[in-house]
Amino acid sequence: MDSIEREVYLQARPEQVWTALTSPEHFAVWYAFGGASIDLHPGGRLLMRWPEHGEYRGFVEKVEPGRRFAYRYAVTPDVDPLPGNSNLVEFTLTPEGDCTRLHLAETGFDRLDLAADVQVSGQAWDNALAALADSL
Repeated sequence: MDSIEREVYLQARPEQVWTALTSPEHFAVWYAFGGASIDLHPGGRLLMRWPEHGEYRGFVEKVEPGRRFAYRYAVTPDVDPLPGNSNLVEFTLTPEGDCTRLHLAETGFDRLDLAADVQVSGQAWDNALAALADSL
């Protein structure tokens, strides 16, 4: 598997979902539990922390306010993202009345320099998206 894709329907307006995805204090509530920093413009730095896993570095790739947010991050802690060690995560928001359809895609697993026995699992994203829905 070279990608993980999920689509969820959220009981929140797109601007609420956008804030949850792009503001560090909200991002830390549902995903990066040890804290986050996001310099919200293409090329801006992104840091995600988990007490049990460490700090993951990345940078913002796309910002289309209220519609699309994408970042690239190193899949191992404490290193900068480079070809062979990073994936792209992209969120796409589609308004549906007073609610939002959110599409998530994490791509790049096929280009990672990982051991053959490392398994790609969407379970972390399933948990994160459930936490996101609960936080809205």
